[in-house]
Amino acid sequence: MIDWTAEQRALRDGLAPWLEKLNAGVRERDAAAAFPYDSFRTVAAAGVLALPFDEEWGGLGQSLPTTMYVLEALGEGCRDAGLNFSVCTHMVSTGVPLQRFGSQELKRRWLPGICSGEVIGAHAISEPDSGSDALAMRTRAVRDGDDFVLSGSKAFVSNGPVADLITVYARTDDRPGPLGVTAFLLERGTPGLEFGAPVAKMGLRTSPLCELYLNECRVPASHVVGRVNGGFLVLDHVMRWEILCSFAVHAGEMRHRVDRCIEYARTRTQFGRPIGSNQAVSHRIVDMEIGVETARRWLYGTAERMAAGANVTRDIAMTKLVTSEANVASALAAVQIFGGNGYLTEYGIEAELRNSVASTVYSGTSEIQRNRIAALLGL
Repeated sequence: MIDWTAEQRALRDGLAPWLEKLNAGVRERDAAAAFPYDSFRTVAAAGVLALPFDEEWGGLGQSLPTTMYVLEALGEGCRDAGLNFSVCTHMVSTGVPLQRFGSQELKRRWLPGICSGEVIGAHAISEPDSGSDALAMRTRAVRDGDDFVLSGSKAFVSNGPVADLITVYARTDDRPGPLGVTAFLLERGTPGLEFGAPVAKMGLRTSPLCELYLNECRVPASHVVGRVNGGFLVLDHVMRWEILCSFAVHAGEMRHRVDRCIEYARTRTQFGRPIGSNQAVSHRIVDMEIGVETARRWLYGTAERMAAGANVTRDIAMTKLVTSEANVASALAAVQIFGGNGYLTEYGIEAELRNSVASTVYSGTSEIQRNRIAALLGL
């Protein structure tokens, strides 16, 4: 594991004064499925959104592991899982590809607002007929002079209803596979770009989701992120960041859950003794502890290898699989430990279970991760 410096620890500890404000009214926001604009601005004021971006754009110039370390603290301290998810989506969907692949013009125009939170970002990859099979996308972009004309639709657009800026992936070549996809940066209000109504969902309710429609949407060629037909490289980079950052948040959420269960098991008495004295309870908590520590080792080990330039294709898949399934198992265990109280909205445990299920689906389902690992094993 990483030996964190005093500066890194100070960045992480700097979140503490903001957490009480972030946690105010969480249950009410979850019930209303309302995006917390004020909380998003609070996260921005705490400097979280600026972490991985260069200082010339208003960022803090931090490394991927440091960014994850602070995001883990956000997951541990902030009980609004939807907000946490939207924060990660904002950072990695628009800011990360812009910094790595965007032109100087696009960086100058958009990265300062992404760092400050004045601009909310999203990306549009999945389609109604292509979720895990993202490269089967039907959305097309056709060159017309100095512009591209985009036509098609996208589904499961996280942050879509509130986004100001969207990275849209479209096919620019009829050849199947990864070589014919291009990433475009679209601004809300672009003619032909329409957003569907927010979609109700099981968990992460404060992170709004919608469909997106492209009706001969005209985009300047200067808004291509990277190069034409090079969108797969952009997407691959984004997905690695998305998994590591989002699941670092989950590791923090799991840590908070373990600590809360330990406290409850020590103080909740049944039949004249603390429930934690029963092996059925204590062993569940031990498994939760193993889950979170295993996830952290995979997360930070993979981040270090990625930062060193190693091939982390298998590591990313394993990290995502291990962390997501440990997250669901941890939340299920917490419901059992809290018993009837775990089923009540008052305690917030049931919301953690609802939220955790999404981690086995987004960024590539558990089944897709197993398929990828199997293929890398030559199966």
